[in-house]
Order: sequence, then structure tokens, then C-alpha cells
Amino acid sequence: MGTATNPASRWLLPGRRAGQPFRPDHLSALLNKIGVPAAAAAARGAAIRQQLLEMPAPVVAEALGYHDKTTTRLRNETGGAWSRYAPGNHARSPAGWVPRGTGDS
Repeated sequence: MGTATNPASRWLLPGRRAGQPFRPDHLSALLNKIGVPAAAAAARGAAIRQQLLEMPAPVVAEALGYHDKTTTRLRNETGGAWSRYAPGNHARSPAGWVPRGTGDS
């Protein structure tokens, strides 16, 4: 893909340095300057917080590649109710546990 000023450029928004794209923080500053809020970070934060209201923090952390302490902190700030979720393999039974009706009576 080329741009109007440089048809050979592979970047849609070429930066000031040759062969480099436009920096996101610079683009964000320019957008803010003309009155367009760069809401991507706020939207991402809101989406993560919504997920934390619906799922346990360790599950969200693993799915999104966050550290579990980060999602736990966000969950606490959000007021989520998954405070007693125990992460781990819940498919296996604890040692010595026998389901009811299968043991010797």
C-alpha cells in the first residue's frame, strides 16, 4: 500500500524517520489537538473491567495475557464478586475423595 506523498511506502501513516510508521503517541497527541479524543485505551480498560465482572480474574488474565495480580487489582477496583475463585485444574479430584454412592457402605 502506498501513500499519496510516497507511493512506495508500505505504511499507511509513514513516520518522520525513513521506513518507520507514525508513532501512536504522536498520532494520539495530534488527534487530541484537533479535538478527537483517543479513546482506545479507555475502551480497552472498560472492556477488561466488564470481563472481570463476568469472569474470574485468573481466567481473564490467562485469556488476555495479563498478570493475574493486574486483573485481580482491576477486579477489586471494579467491585467484582469473584473473590473466592480458586484457579487450577478442577477436573481432578482431591486425594482420597470418593463421590457419594460409590464408596463402601
